[in-house]
Amino acid sequence: MSCAARIINHSRKLRNAPSLLQHDRACLARCFSSEAQQSMNRNQDVCESQFHGCLSPTKKTVSEPASYHAKLSFGGQTRNMSTCFARGSLSNENSCSQVQSRRTYASASDLPPHQEIGMPSLSPTMTEGNIARWLKKEGEKVSPGEVLCEVETDKATVEMECMEEGYLAKIIRGDGSKEIKVGEIIAITVEDEDDIAKFKDYQPSASGASSAPAKEPSAPPPPKKEVVDEPAREPEQKVSKPTASPPAGDRIFASPLARQFAEEKNIPLSSIKGTGPEGLIVKGDIDDYLASGVKEVSAASKTKVTDAALDYTDIPVSQIRKITASRLLLSKQTIPHYYLTVDTCVDKLMSLRSQLNSLQEAAGGSRISVNDLVIKAAALALRKVPQCNSSWSDDYIRQYHNVNVNVAVQTDHGLFVPVIRDADKKGLSKIAEEVKQLASKAKENSLKPQDYEGGTFTVSNLGGPFGIKQFCAIINPPQSGILAVGSAEKRAIPGSGPGEFNIASFMSVTLSCDHRVIDGAIGAEWLKAFKSYIENPESMLL
Repeated sequence: MSCAARIINHSRKLRNAPSLLQHDRACLARCFSSEAQQSMNRNQDVCESQFHGCLSPTKKTVSEPASYHAKLSFGGQTRNMSTCFARGSLSNENSCSQVQSRRTYASASDLPPHQEIGMPSLSPTMTEGNIARWLKKEGEKVSPGEVLCEVETDKATVEMECMEEGYLAKIIRGDGSKEIKVGEIIAITVEDEDDIAKFKDYQPSASGASSAPAKEPSAPPPPKKEVVDEPAREPEQKVSKPTASPPAGDRIFASPLARQFAEEKNIPLSSIKGTGPEGLIVKGDIDDYLASGVKEVSAASKTKVTDAALDYTDIPVSQIRKITASRLLLSKQTIPHYYLTVDTCVDKLMSLRSQLNSLQEAAGGSRISVNDLVIKAAALALRKVPQCNSSWSDDYIRQYHNVNVNVAVQTDHGLFVPVIRDADKKGLSKIAEEVKQLASKAKENSLKPQDYEGGTFTVSNLGGPFGIKQFCAIINPPQSGILAVGSAEKRAIPGSGPGEFNIASFMSVTLSCDHRVIDGAIGAEWLKAFKSYIENPESMLL
């Protein structure tokens, strides 16, 4: 306890020690715990040499995403303590809500103890976010659980809650601030209301200044030797310059690619000097010719429409749109897609739906849509063919035991895919109710991370709402399959007798598969199971 005694003896040198002892008893108790005491004992020699000095405390940037470091300064000796926390209501998993903040107690600084709030990481794929609006104003008191601001993440707009009691002293990034990196300071909170005015003109340090280690001074350059030499000559660029046209009858040798490229650019080959074997003109000669500043013949430029003649509007790209674009591009570039299409007769399905909706209306429940029945059939097919309920990793294929089906929902804010968890175990009325609630939240841009994360398969329906007959959807990584549902149409099918025809309704569905995970036969087996549930819907109720 010798080290603890020294800390208490020197605590009078800390200007705000009373406030610290009043508001951070938990931190001090944690500091004197057995685990922290072992750390103190290991550094006792360092403590003894530093207690009698006058060290200026320095800030330390949080490196752990879900924790903050409280830096305590007792008469020059600095202690770092880490306390972990999570934004409770945002997700069931701690990894989905990671907040970066930094608390500073500086005895040699003009600023009182304060906490720097960083842009939180509210989803696994989030690297930057936007401030939609602040619900608290500067100078207002904040309490644990109160919402500070709304953060627009890569997937939704999420409320950021306060974790400690205090006062909002300074808002660094105001309403509408965009492209804020995770961890970048967005606000300052203090414990004492009288300290608010001291942060009126506060500006955070440069990004990364406190987190990046101080760079070692570079070694001085060696002394230059005075050498009398010829003036330095600039290296000559290898550029094909126009030359005089060859005499009539001389043949111009050029590669086929160079000839084609020259014709496209409307460049006469006679004006280019070849650098290939025996003066052969290659494509690189034409590239050098264009790079040298020689413009194409005006005849080619006349065919191009200038931007000045176009009337257009640049629409800002939202954070959700950016992430959707990058993930879909990644999917098409890295996932080997293939597609399987099948037509399913939906006459029995529509008949069962009418009967169930009559019961639902009598009981005051939500109406069941065709999409709800498709979700149920897809979930049961995934349980029957679990190979399709998997995802690819470099060293293994992960097969999921939960059947969580994402449902594509188009809104004014972008494309959302809320998830129906354990869809294979839920009844049709429960699925219908959840889809309705999640679609409403998606249109209001109020989905929480737990509303769209954790899906293992996706269903996208453009048939019912838009009448699209058939289409191929892009896989939503890291999933391995997505079902594209088209519209139902009536078709004539052969009857029992010669020359007889019956009318039936058929719906086209296309399964997009990741060939690394789902082989063609496995995908066909899944579609066979799905078709069986759709054409015999009573089996879904068993």
